Amino acid sequence: MQPHYNVLFLCTGNSARSIMAEGIMNFKGGPQFTAYSAGSHPAGKVRPEALRQLAMAHIPTRGFRSKSWDEFSKPDSPKMDFVFTVCDNAANEICPVWPGQPMTAHWGIPDPAAVKGTENEVQKAFRDAFFLLDRRISLFLSLSQRATCQGKPLVSI
Repeated sequence: MQPHYNVLFLCTGNSARSIMAEGIMNFKGGPQFTAYSAGSHPAGKVRPEALRQLAMAHIPTRGFRSKSWDEFSKPDSPKMDFVFTVCDNAANEICPVWPGQPMTAHWGIPDPAAVKGTENEVQKAFRDAFFLLDRRISLFLSLSQRATCQGKPLVSI
């Protein structure tokens, strides 16, 4: 039986980068990985450009919402094995204590939601962020079979 891992992607607003990362990981990593996303100061809505990038990659877009990371620090929350910050603001904030001491890492991805310009420039920023996240998640999923996380073997996907 293959082990199962929970992954949390964090960003400040949980409206674009962390949402795309959640979608990519669930699509490419399932059933061995279950991904979630959250923000320190949730924007309250998911950016349509982020959902458009997921849809263009044939990744399901239903059920995404901008939510607080507090939802994942409660005693009845899923135990996280990995926590990735995908924006510099969240990486510099004091994060909640995650039960089980998950492995943490920072993946700095430029904020496409901060881009001001033409529609093409904004779409390019979201596309670039999507491809950076897709590549990093693909590399993460291709870890050697000998790699372990908290004593459980990581199996190549």
